Amino acid sequence: MSRSADSQQGSHGKWTLSSSEDESDDRGTSSTSASKVIASGGPAQYPCSDARKESYKRKSNPLKFEENPDEKPSPAKKPKTDREDSGWGVSSSDDESKPKKTVKSEKDGTYYKVEAPKLQKENRRIPDAHDKYRTSSDAQDSWDVLQAGEPFRFYLTKVTGIKPKYNTGALHIKDILSPLFGTLVSSVQFNYCIDVPWLVKQYPEEFRNKLLLIVHGEKRESKTRLHEAAHPYENIQLCQARLDMAFGTHHTKMMLLLYEEGLRVVIHTSNLIHDDWYQKTQGIWLSPLYPRLPEGSSSLAGESLTNFRADLVAYLSSYNSPSLKEWIDIIKQHDLSETRVYLVGSTPGRYQGNDKEKWGHFRLRKILREKCSPIAGMESWPVIGQFSSIGSMGSDQSKWLHSEFSESMKTLGKAVKTLLHSENPLQLIYPSVDNVRTSLEGYPAGGSLPYGIQTAQKQPWLHTYFHKWKAETSGRSRAMPHIKTYMRVSPDYSELMWFLVTSANLSKAAWGSLEKNGTQLFIRSYELGVLFLPSAFVNRPWVWNIPYVNAPDSHGNIWCPS
Repeated sequence: MSRSADSQQGSHGKWTLSSSEDESDDRGTSSTSASKVIASGGPAQYPCSDARKESYKRKSNPLKFEENPDEKPSPAKKPKTDREDSGWGVSSSDDESKPKKTVKSEKDGTYYKVEAPKLQKENRRIPDAHDKYRTSSDAQDSWDVLQAGEPFRFYLTKVTGIKPKYNTGALHIKDILSPLFGTLVSSVQFNYCIDVPWLVKQYPEEFRNKLLLIVHGEKRESKTRLHEAAHPYENIQLCQARLDMAFGTHHTKMMLLLYEEGLRVVIHTSNLIHDDWYQKTQGIWLSPLYPRLPEGSSSLAGESLTNFRADLVAYLSSYNSPSLKEWIDIIKQHDLSETRVYLVGSTPGRYQGNDKEKWGHFRLRKILREKCSPIAGMESWPVIGQFSSIGSMGSDQSKWLHSEFSESMKTLGKAVKTLLHSENPLQLIYPSVDNVRTSLEGYPAGGSLPYGIQTAQKQPWLHTYFHKWKAETSGRSRAMPHIKTYMRVSPDYSELMWFLVTSANLSKAAWGSLEKNGTQLFIRSYELGVLFLPSAFVNRPWVWNIPYVNAPDSHGNIWCPS
């Protein structure tokens, strides 16, 4: 995916900002309230953040631009000085001197003064009703898409409102749950924000009565509402993730799909709600179809070179849930040896000694130290982080970003060479006001980009690292990113040292922060992602006496030696 390296212009005070969703400031508020799902067109309720609630509110009661003949254009204001321009503001415009128009609430007719946006012609298309609820292209194409994703098995989600060619090779949730991918027996959905009725409808009709376990992090009133939403479905069970740490969230987004033919693991970035699969940029890693191991297989059989199965079992074990214990047993009964990615997860807790390297950014650091084979010149390659939410990182860059977090991201094999920050820059991609304003969704897209003013005011230094979102190659520049990616790339953007797609935003809650003079790692939230390293994608020699079932041969057959 192509992204612009052009920094956002103007002072930090020109940002329009909203409250946090995917993670919290250390003194943030818990997202435990519910709102009506206006975007999905139904009365269903599910817990969401203040930012999302504001988005839904504006969709139900939009403030439309109308010309007011009695209103004279405001005279141009004098240019601001640097000092005047350095403060924070919550204006809706990047240019305070633009002529003002008025908007009228459709609900009560009240007029409000706002700045008039300049929209390009190509940005004016409004999807019709058919577009809005179209969720998937011809399901018969899904198998071809799956095969085209080899060997990386990384996909973007389909986006409504872009050219069809840009959805070639992309997947919708209905594609993932399609019977073309397997005959479903039961499944688990791990997520943060869940619309139960909508989720049920994404399963094919023949699978809607299959056992479904939903792993969530809701508490109190929002937990009650989730149980009420799931109550009509006898096949649905709920599993509450342990969240003892204040302001932690169950942010992991994963599916475990058990088929008659085997097992599949899906790790992605989308909430289980309509909006996240509609006009946003999201990422998916779809595992191969893992066959069942023969009876009597060794406990070591079925492990991959990336140790994926053991790491997945360790992650599931951290929930300490009887419901997930059954799935741990299922995973151990399948052959995951074809996996070529590394699992990078976070679970709430305080970790010392060897446990410190199991989770968060120390987990990433350990893999990069042990599995990366750097070549000359790689030390200067930049690290690029892209995310949809930002936490509190302290009064300056040395507190976390350019100390422990940056050190993990810049690890290069066992012999780490420390460079000045300017020699291997850290670049952060986060949408600008203009990105959101001209997006497919318009301003409501900002409800999924919950960077709060309370946090932003405390760390203006961070915004000097920001670069605008741009995704021309994939046709998704106007599909706001809810995907989270981190990578190290060559200066000419032609080579990747590593690539991570994850649920983890840029926050200490998600990645962990050191305590007790660096001897302890403190993590608040559940997160999960997969790491791609070049060394895991080498060619494999033919071995005759093992099965090859993930792709057909030139005659349409698979190989299952007896």
